[in-house]
Amino acid sequence: MEIVKATIGQLDIISPLFDAYRVFYGQESDLNVAREFIESRLNNNESVIFLALDDEGNGLGFTQLYPSFSSVSAAKTWVLNDLFVSDTARRQGVARKLMDAAKEMGLKDDVKGLALETAESNGNAQKLYESLGYKRESGTYHYFLQLQA
Repeated sequence: MEIVKATIGQLDIISPLFDAYRVFYGQESDLNVAREFIESRLNNNESVIFLALDDEGNGLGFTQLYPSFSSVSAAKTWVLNDLFVSDTARRQGVARKLMDAAKEMGLKDDVKGLALETAESNGNAQKLYESLGYKRESGTYHYFLQLQA
């Protein structure tokens, strides 16, 4: 298995993984939406995507990070927004390796830290994050104002 920083040339590998990720979170499958979204992020340098590949170059999973900032700390951060491993590649250490790649990028980029969130019901992800040193925050609430359906 190899973890690479994705390029636009790997769009056909990332898009089906991103589509499956969206389906996992209750969206209808739409490969065109997935492709256009990822293509825009990569073309506009709006995110960094790490891609896990098997020995034949097939996609096993990905993580996508977005740059952000902490005003209080006056420091750059990264938001680890997406993490997905295909059903056939689970329990093989793919997610851990993707998370390690994100951490290494953060260290090289000299950021304050990596932020992420997950569903309360996603116990497997919580176990992984905590095993990697992530701390669950308390004392804050997350809010969202929906502007589109």
